[in-house]
Amino acid sequence: MTDSVNRGLSKPAAPTRRRLGFPVGQAPADAPRRRRRFSVLTRRDKLLLGLMVGVPTAIHVFFIWIPTIASGILSFTSWNGIGLDRIKFIGLKNYTDLFSGVYPPFWPAIQHNLIWLAVFLFIATPIGIFLAVLLDKEIRGTRVYQSAIYLPVVLSLAIVGFIWQLIYSPDQGLINSLLGTAGTAKAVDWFGNRNVNLWAILVAASWRHIGYIMVLYLAGLKSVDPGLREAASIDGASERQTFFRVVFPVLAPINIVVLVITVIESLRAFDLVFITNRGLNGLELLSVLVTNNIIGEASRVGFGSALAMILLIVSVGPIIYYLTRSLRADAE
Repeated sequence: MTDSVNRGLSKPAAPTRRRLGFPVGQAPADAPRRRRRFSVLTRRDKLLLGLMVGVPTAIHVFFIWIPTIASGILSFTSWNGIGLDRIKFIGLKNYTDLFSGVYPPFWPAIQHNLIWLAVFLFIATPIGIFLAVLLDKEIRGTRVYQSAIYLPVVLSLAIVGFIWQLIYSPDQGLINSLLGTAGTAKAVDWFGNRNVNLWAILVAASWRHIGYIMVLYLAGLKSVDPGLREAASIDGASERQTFFRVVFPVLAPINIVVLVITVIESLRAFDLVFITNRGLNGLELLSVLVTNNIIGEASRVGFGSALAMILLIVSVGPIIYYLTRSLRADAE
């Protein structure tokens, strides 16, 4: 009795493929098939994408990362650039020689870079902001003025240097001609006199930097909400108060970008002074010292690499600050 009840309550056996009329190993026609992976990119697209990403990456690694790592390693060595078997490991001697004053041009170069930064920050940048505010008012011919002021930025620094050599020339230069001393013994040698050549170069560099700052702030001013200025005007604020208390704080992201760019531009300054007199006679800069030591007459690759690493560390600081502020702003 119990066995019959159990047989009645037991579940029917699952039908096999043979009972359903299908041969063993053959699935029904309507059985779900395995889905193939669908890719929007064809093989040709993947190859093209790999070339577009891989070639620039390889070039960047070959010309940027490998020389940077090599410079970091060579900064602890003494090598004249001839024969890998002549590389001699000397530890921190290159760095101690730099900071202890064994290499005299080092500290003047630091001073000149700081002067370059101060002129860019406190003279060129305010002039660029002032021009941006003026051109933001949509005065007549504003496009022409913008193009004229921005033109030096389009030119390479080498061409800018040649232009200012013609302006500062003692024989037929524009400035000496205006002073009436061109071609005479009273002509000022603007690039040869170590008391004035740095300031003459800074005028040429600021001429280019002002246009760059003007464009950045002009773009920022165009994005400011006009309602802020209208509200400040209704509250009785003057145009000057409106700019410094309302508009300028809104331009905080532009201010950070300008600060970072200005620091980097002052550190990597090279073309103008190298074209003038190879960065000598009062125009010593860190970037020029790196070049003169590595590819100069007395090639000292290890010593020049130590200078390059110091310049790299100082330059990376503003970039890290900018990235930190940007990531923090995105997180908020």
